[in-house]
Parts: sequence; structure tokens; C-alpha cells
Amino acid sequence: MSGRAFINSIKEGVLGIIRHPLVTMASITTIMMMLIIMGAFYMFSVNARRIMTKLSQRPPIEVYMTLQCTEEERQFVAQQLTNNPNIIEYTMSSPLENYEQFKENLGSSSSILDDFDYNMYLPYTFSLRLADPSVADTVCAEVSTYSGVSKVAQESSVMNFLTRASRIVNITTAVSFVVLFIIALFIISNMVRISVYSRANEIEIMKFVGATNNYIRFPYITEGAIVGLFSALASWAIVTLVYNQVYGRAMRSIDPSSFYALATTRSIMWHELVILVVMGLIIGAVGSGISVRKYVRV
Repeated sequence: MSGRAFINSIKEGVLGIIRHPLVTMASITTIMMMLIIMGAFYMFSVNARRIMTKLSQRPPIEVYMTLQCTEEERQFVAQQLTNNPNIIEYTMSSPLENYEQFKENLGSSSSILDDFDYNMYLPYTFSLRLADPSVADTVCAEVSTYSGVSKVAQESSVMNFLTRASRIVNITTAVSFVVLFIIALFIISNMVRISVYSRANEIEIMKFVGATNNYIRFPYITEGAIVGLFSALASWAIVTLVYNQVYGRAMRSIDPSSFYALATTRSIMWHELVILVVMGLIIGAVGSGISVRKYVRV
């Protein structure tokens, strides 16, 4: 297709939007509703993955040192934990700190530990944060070999649950986007088919005078892409405004550093814009291309 034909096709696509305002509005509304659903689910999936990631980074893994461990052994373990790429962070607790924690957990009954010799019975401990709960067994096996380590404790059931939950969230997000995309593509192709059907005679005449399939098809693809772009921008604005209101109300009683804190609007709105614009352009262009394909075969 020559440059002049390309420009003419774009002009025809824009004129097609103007000539069929009812079909255009119906198409924009249809795509917009589907993209709003996609955008809302994207917001949900981002927060679900965010919460699961935070939870999975704090698995119940405790490293217990021997009661007779030396300062050199504690420093060695700390250095090894620092160099381990699977460990995001760790904290070391002394016997006194563990003793104070036990007393706090006992509450009003803590007086029974007043004469307890914590230096004799409580070890130094390390609490680990992992980047991925699926590597917990590997990390525990490695840490248990360090000099001065008595045992490594973890809750396997919690680890397995976090791993499965993270995988389910990712799979559900991908499958839902594919299903919504197919539904939106089917609906918009049927909406555009109404406009194409009204111009079937015109398309046949263009074919008989020598117009190529691409020359006939491209204005409809352009028209669909423009409709998809408008729909994406409108749906992005609606979803962002609604999410911002939900975020403001939900975070009134939640600490931003909490596991259950939502992602800020600013942190996800631009990623969502890119996703919705790309989806809108593809749905509009491909749906229109599918609709006109039947009528260019004369």
C-alpha cells in the first residue's frame, strides 16, 4: 500500500466513525465496559499478588543456635545469611530478647519467669525472610549445616500454602485476561459487522474496480483502533478514579507498612494505562478486521 493510499485509508476510518455515530457509540460503550472489567480485575490481581508476596517473604523460619555457640560462630552464620541471595532479610535475637518476648506472650502470667535463667536455657536465634517460599527447604537444608546451628524450624504447611496461593493468583490473572479478551473481541466484531453490512454494496463496487483487500480493510481496522483507544482512555479514567476512592477509604484504618496495605493509585495507574490502551487497540483493530474479512471476498 502506497503512502497516499495509507493516508486515505486513515481518513476513511475517521469519516466512518463520524458517519455512523450510533454504531460508534455502541462500540465504544461495549469495549469500555469490557476494559473496565479488565482494569478492575487488574487492580485486584495487583493487590492480591502484592499481599501474597509480602506474606511469602515472611515464612515462619527460625534458626536456633547451640547454647554454647561462640561469637565467631554467630558472626559466621550472620555472614552466610547475608550472602545468601534467597534471603531478603534476617534478624538475630539474643537470649535476653527471646526471654522478653516469651514474657510478653504470657501476658499476666509472665511472673512465673521472673527467676528464669535465660542464659542457661535460651539460645541465640535468627528469623529469616525469603524472597520465594518455594526455596524454603533448600535454604533450611543449607543453613542447618552451618557451624553452631542447633536446628532450623519451619512450618511446611504454611510454606506449601503460600507457594500454591501465589501460583493460583498468577494463573487466575492470566486466564481471566484471556477469557475477557476473547469475549470483548467477539462482541466488538459483531458490533462492527453491522456497520460493514450497511456498506456491503460499496465494498463490492470497490472490489470490482480493482481495490485490494488491504485497501478496503484498512479503514475499518483504523476505525476500530480509534474506537478502542477512546474506550481504553475512558475506562482507565473511570477505574482509576474509583480505585482512588476505594484506596482512600480502605487505608484510613490500615498502616501503609502492613501486609494488607493496598498498592497506591500512583504506583499502578500508569501500568494499567499501558495495558488498557494496548488491549483496546488490539480488540478494536482485530475485531474490525475480522468483521470485514467476509465482505472483501467477492
